[in-house]
Parts: sequence; structure tokens; C-alpha cells
Amino acid sequence: MNHMNENTKSVPAGLVCAPMVAALALLFTGTAQAAVPGITGTGTAGTFNLVATQGHITQPDGASIYSWGYGCAAGSSPSFVPYSTGAFCPAMQVPAPTLVVTENVPFTVTLTNKLPAAVGNTSLLFPGLTLVSVSGGVPGLLTQEAAPGGAVTYTLLATTPGTHDYLSGTQTDLQVEMGLYGAVVVRPATRPAACSAIGNDVAQRLGAGNPGVDYRLAPSAYDHAATCYDREYLTQWMELDPAIHRAAEAQIQAIASCSATPASPCPTVLDVNTGSYHPAYFLINGRSMPDNMDASYAPNYPNQPYNANPHMHPGDQVLVRIVGQGHWQHPFHEHGNHVRILARDGNLILSQTDAAKLGGRMEFNTDTTPGQAEDGIFYWSGKGLGWDIYGHTPGNAGNPACIPDANGYYTTASGASASSPNYYEWCADHNHPLETNPVGSVASGGPATLFDPLVATNGLWYNGTPYLGPQAVTRSRGPTPLPPAGALQNPPAESGIAFMWHSHNEREITTNDVFPGGMLMMMLVDPPVWYIDETL
Repeated sequence: MNHMNENTKSVPAGLVCAPMVAALALLFTGTAQAAVPGITGTGTAGTFNLVATQGHITQPDGASIYSWGYGCAAGSSPSFVPYSTGAFCPAMQVPAPTLVVTENVPFTVTLTNKLPAAVGNTSLLFPGLTLVSVSGGVPGLLTQEAAPGGAVTYTLLATTPGTHDYLSGTQTDLQVEMGLYGAVVVRPATRPAACSAIGNDVAQRLGAGNPGVDYRLAPSAYDHAATCYDREYLTQWMELDPAIHRAAEAQIQAIASCSATPASPCPTVLDVNTGSYHPAYFLINGRSMPDNMDASYAPNYPNQPYNANPHMHPGDQVLVRIVGQGHWQHPFHEHGNHVRILARDGNLILSQTDAAKLGGRMEFNTDTTPGQAEDGIFYWSGKGLGWDIYGHTPGNAGNPACIPDANGYYTTASGASASSPNYYEWCADHNHPLETNPVGSVASGGPATLFDPLVATNGLWYNGTPYLGPQAVTRSRGPTPLPPAGALQNPPAESGIAFMWHSHNEREITTNDVFPGGMLMMMLVDPPVWYIDETL
């Protein structure tokens, strides 16, 4: 896999490589977004009622993996954020429900242990949060634990905003591997004055078919004006060793069916070897690619409700929340741009010489260190590509203007309207052709000769264009013309540019050693006129 110049490399949607075609098809049929789905507590005290139990998760190779997970206790009725359409919270899910809380507002988590008795106790740790009080349960090595059939209640306080993990504090080498982990998102208590209450991304699209729904959990990531954002996505990175899961399942079944004799008493507790660790599955938000690009709360993943499929418009400030949940560090690489790190484990990285500016550096890989969470800002603009990403040419009917603002982009500061189809275009590339010998209305003279799309992909799964926007499909044709725009699988207004976001460890983008799979997802840059509906 060639990774040269990955900070600017773009790929026309569907033009990654032949094995990726089936996965990319998911992006452009159904168009599942991601946002940061989670739950908020019930009542004024912000109460979460969780249960730990057993179940199975699925993998793209057809494997059904015995696992443990936290979920919502029977009878609990959490509120789903940022939307509720199709949302569910089963009794067992991997990762656990994302808990969305507010800075300096105490909340309570009650955990009931419904794991098989042979598993023993289980518990919850909340690194980076303050444990105000705990009741019930039995003493454990790190915290109070819930015995089989029992419960324990933790009251907690987050004194700063940010992203954190939570996990079992009991026999963590086994219980976390089996799936007992999740994330906590702490929203800031107040909105910095510089951050838009509705969101720049939403405001730009008002009047263009956008109902103005705000899918952010908050206008800013922290209590700081430099942490405003327009969209947000959470990824939890975890590896899985199926041998450990099979051993745990076999021992539980053997204990349950054992008939004791005086010479051979029945075992009562698990004795699973976790030392010979050899993962074969690599998960983002509990799923492997391409499953992680299906919709959140898709019914075919009853115990894996969260997906990983970021969408954005040019210029959107995208908050990327990243949590390392496993044993290994994973080199997470986002094609399209570097990520400016805002904070780690809820701690803002500020300049030592100027407290008004964030000091986080731009990173090529946002490595997911075990037990660490980090927040960063990603954006994509098309700057530096050297060609007009909208396929504009002089003399085209309806060719919009591109008047640069002080930063060189076409924005409201330079006269663009909220519904301009080329909002945030890099004006230095306006009217610059891409193709040397195009078919269609794009003027010739560009540096590239596009190949026949049918050579690289399966017909309609390729949208037929390297351009953004509603007229993109009609402005690019290879030697073998594709059907007219209206006949394409995807509405032409969404013609976008796809980038791989993935682990830079090549084995980790496989599923049981078969590529593609594992820790890989696709980020799609949508044209400004396309409304990104996060409920899908």
C-alpha cells in the first residue's frame, strides 16, 4: 500500500482499489453517518443504570465471537443523543454505551452483575473523573465490585470537559479483552462566546434543504474559544484475540454442565490464559471494516450499535475523539490532513508562552495509546491539490464566482451565500482543470488522464467523477460512459471525495489476516449543498 504524501492525497469516491469497492458501496448506498451516539442519565441526578452480561458480536468473516459487555438495565429509559431515531441500548453491547455528562454536574452509575457466576466479580473504573462516593458491592483490588447477581453504585464528578474511557477494574486483562469497556464524553458547562450556538456547518447550509438540526453534543469541546467545532466523531480502538474468547466460553459451558464426583470436583471459577496474546480481529467502535461503515443502530448488529463513518463538508472544523481501549498501541492515520491535538485525557494542551492559544501540535498519526483518550481538530479544504475540486471552467453555464477571503477561501466573508454550491472553495484553484483529455464540459489542459472507471470498479459503485457537487457527475466521463446522473445509485448532489482513515499497521487493516478489514474506515468529503443527516 503506497502512503506517499498522505496529508493531501485524495481519492475519487470509489477509486481506492479493487478490493475496496464492496466496502465503498456502503458509503454511497444508504450513506450512514456517525456523529457521537450515546446516552444521558435519567432524572436530576443523572443516573445511569447499567448491567454487565454475556452475548456475541459478529465479524465480517462470519464469525460470531462470544463476549461480555455493559448495557442498559431492564426498565431503564435513557435519553439518546444527539438523536433518537432508531436508537437502542441492549443489555450487552461492545463497546459499552457512551455516557454523555456535563462538567461539574455529579452523575451516578449503578452496575448490576449478570455475568455467569464463574466470571466472578466485575466493576467500573472511570480514569480522570472524581469518584465522589460508592455504595454497595464488595471491596476489590482497585474499587468496589459487584459480586455475581449483585450491584454497586458509583457517584462521580467530571471537573473538566473532554473524552475519557471507562472499563472494568476487575481482572482487567480478561474482562476488558472480553468487551467490558466504553467511553465518557464530558460536555463543557458553558459555551465560549466565540462558538456558534447553532454551528457554522449548519448555518452555512440553511435555506438549502437543511432543517437546521445540530448534531453536536456541544458547541465547543472545552471551555476555550479555540475548541469550537462543527461536527464530531468518536472512535474507540480495540483488538480481539478469539482464542481467549473461545476459552472463556468453553470453560463457562463446562462449569455449567459439570457433574462433580468425589475424585473430580467441579471447577467454579474461570482460569483463562491471557498471556499468549495473538489478536486476529481489530475493531473500531466494536466493528471491523466494512461493518463499521453501516449505520449506527443497524439492526444486523444488535450488540454493536456504533459505527465509524465520518462525513464532512470542506472547511468544517471536525472534532475527532479517539480512545485506545486495548492492550496495543495503534497508529491511527487520517488521510486528507493532519490532526491538531487539543487535549489528552481531558487536559487541554496550551502554549507556555501564550495562554490564549492552544499548543497542541499537528500530528500525522494520532496514535491510540492503551488507556489514553485524545481530542483533536481535523478539516479538509482541497487546498494544495492544484485542481478545481468542483470541476469549474470558464464559460460553463452557472459557473459560480470564487472571491477569496483573507485566507484565500470563498466564504461569507468574501460574498458567498449560505447555500453556495462551492462554499469554502480554495480560490487559487478555481477554473483549473484536472483532466488532460476529458469527456464532458471540463476544459482540457489538466495534468491527469483518468482511466476508464469500469476498469477499476464494478459499474455503478463508482460515482464517475473526481469532483464535488451536484453537477460533478455530468462533468467527468471516462472512455466508457456511465449512465446519466439520474440513473446512478447515489443522488448526484452527494458526489464526494473519499479518504481512508485506518491503522498504519498493515496487519491491523485485515480481518483474520484477510484484507481489507479491521481498523479501517472511509471519510467522505461531501459538497456544501449536501445535507449530512446524522440520523441515517
